[in-house]
Amino acid sequence: MDAFLLRAKNIHTAEEAREMLFEYISPENTRVNRALEIATAAHEGQKRKSGEPYIVHPILVAAITASISGDETMVIAALLHDVVEDTDYPSDEIEKEFGVDVLHLVEGLTKIVEIRDEKRISSISNERLINSALSFRKMLIASIKDVRVLVTKLCDRLHNMLTLDALTPHKQRRIAEETLVVYAPIAHRLGISRLKNSLEDLSFKYIYPEDYNRIEEYVNANNQSLQIKLNAFIQKVTNLLVSNGFERDSFDILGRVKHSYSTYLKMHRKGVSIEEVLDLLAIRILLKEPIDCYTTLGLLHLKFNPLISRFKDYVALPKENGYQTIHTTLFDDDGIVEAQIRTYEMHRLAEYGIASHWKYKGGAGKINLEWLEALNYQKESIEEFYELAKTDLFSEDIAVFSPRGDYYTLPKGSVALDFAYAIHSEIGEGAIGVLINKQKASLLTTLKNGDIVHIDTDGECHLHCSWIDTVKTSKAKEGMRSRCKARLKECDEKSAHNILTTLLDYDIDASITTNLGLVNSINRLTVQLDYYKDTIHKVANYLGKAQVRFWELMKRGYKMPHVKEVDHFRFYGNKPIEGVEFDYCCHPKVGDQIVAFYKDNKAIIHHKLCRKAYTKICDKEPMIYVEWKDKKLSRYRLIVSLQNQKGALALLLTTLSEMDLNVTNIELGIRNSESAEYCQIEVESMESKKSHLKEKIMKKIKLVEIISLDDAYNQ
Repeated sequence: MDAFLLRAKNIHTAEEAREMLFEYISPENTRVNRALEIATAAHEGQKRKSGEPYIVHPILVAAITASISGDETMVIAALLHDVVEDTDYPSDEIEKEFGVDVLHLVEGLTKIVEIRDEKRISSISNERLINSALSFRKMLIASIKDVRVLVTKLCDRLHNMLTLDALTPHKQRRIAEETLVVYAPIAHRLGISRLKNSLEDLSFKYIYPEDYNRIEEYVNANNQSLQIKLNAFIQKVTNLLVSNGFERDSFDILGRVKHSYSTYLKMHRKGVSIEEVLDLLAIRILLKEPIDCYTTLGLLHLKFNPLISRFKDYVALPKENGYQTIHTTLFDDDGIVEAQIRTYEMHRLAEYGIASHWKYKGGAGKINLEWLEALNYQKESIEEFYELAKTDLFSEDIAVFSPRGDYYTLPKGSVALDFAYAIHSEIGEGAIGVLINKQKASLLTTLKNGDIVHIDTDGECHLHCSWIDTVKTSKAKEGMRSRCKARLKECDEKSAHNILTTLLDYDIDASITTNLGLVNSINRLTVQLDYYKDTIHKVANYLGKAQVRFWELMKRGYKMPHVKEVDHFRFYGNKPIEGVEFDYCCHPKVGDQIVAFYKDNKAIIHHKLCRKAYTKICDKEPMIYVEWKDKKLSRYRLIVSLQNQKGALALLLTTLSEMDLNVTNIELGIRNSESAEYCQIEVESMESKKSHLKEKIMKKIKLVEIISLDDAYNQ
């Protein structure tokens, strides 16, 4: 793939591009030739930023598409993908020339609106995030009916990444960031490792140029010695297989130095330098039959000491994207080498993923595309959609088992509650406890590869709204978030009714609201408004202005509501408040969402999501509007990679201080299973949006995770 991309990068004329295209598509293909004619005529006179003819781009996108899939329809769509959007060529002509299938793909590609250069959005702005997320959502929605749209779009982005040098550094970084967080994860989820690895490495070069150059310089400086080690190990494995009955032509062994971006991630996770990365080298053994994979594994483990903690069997337990390979890491005299063992068929599927369906005529039968249809978080905000979809698309996996032996693939770092939601949303909502390997544990216990998990339920729905940041899977996050939003909306609507009833000293049923002329007002306000504060203000103002009927309220002793501050609270009502009390069932902190019940001239404060409060709200107990008097700082827990070096902690604390973060707690000496060192810090910030703060911190600190601590209800 590297040689292929290097060649494509250095092509600047239409003639060279055509030559490359027809190496993968027959020159006699009349439909492709006709599409090429139309595209050439439509883009006549257009230039790219680099100054080369624009037509070079669609031809090379078609060449990349042909090399990945070999599908004629996708190649034609690639040639025409900019014709409808950027020229005057009518779409009905495309249908007339090539049929509805090609038009469908071209329109699908056209609907994916890119972030235009003229927007000049800062790479650190929230607008950039929103535009990336919008592009992401449009791409996925356009692809639900036909995944070929995604594959062709990935090829288009790959060629754009090859030609980024013609743009300004600012635009290079912006496009590379979007590629790394949107396009590479999609390629990963579609199982197309050829595209994924190339997109990652090309993005890495522009986003982290210093780290990229450091890795490249090390690999180039040590290339000869690395290659000698690799060749020597390949020869040892070859001799081992042949001496144990394998015919020399029944297997192939490929060797490589690991990709730059994957090396960088390993350095980042472990907090080590490039010199300290042990397994830079990897071999891939290709065999004819699945049983041969296990025979080879046994021979390797008998010959070389394996690093058991790194062993993974994706042949017996394939990933959801269809990936099948045995991974093992071996100690050799000259160092450590990762070995991947797979069949030729598994190799084709791993390299081309969903595209192997067209390239090898049905070779993608094991690809699971249910995840694509499941990405329908249409009710979420665009930022939440982005967060959920990214979690689904790109994460290191673990396999977790039910007591019956059913296995579920979850993102690394998932907790027991993620597993409960993976089984079924009703199991997640009703979960009250868990047994992990027959030992009682918390629902927030992090699962390990191979754990056997049993979820206990009680048939009731339980809200764990403060745990949304702790679970990892989008199914759990979305399920919990939608339940909590629904409960909050229900509480707001019912509380609005209760507060109005308390204000008027009369239950607002159909008769009284009809007499007061408030039927439409109250129904509309209590149902549509998210927060009943607005309801109270608007209805109170309405009552005050309805002079004709106002005397009916006054006859019953109605008083206009007013604001009253008591302790840390601001109340809005027309009843005397002699004190504030907290019930024993919940302990809301400053800033948590709260409600107030009115009893014996006192306000009884509850967390809005408290179970007892919900019962009281449903029972229509008297209520008054309440809010916190003072705005508070938002609290977060940061997990940061921290090397055990002199001055590292001081530098970290100085950096946090420069970002106006107040450190309230710090825990040192945290290690993970791979001996990486971490530091857990709790901070206060004026920034209430976790996503904004995360983006800000990651530019200066190796942030592993950030968790909001703002609403620790019922933990």
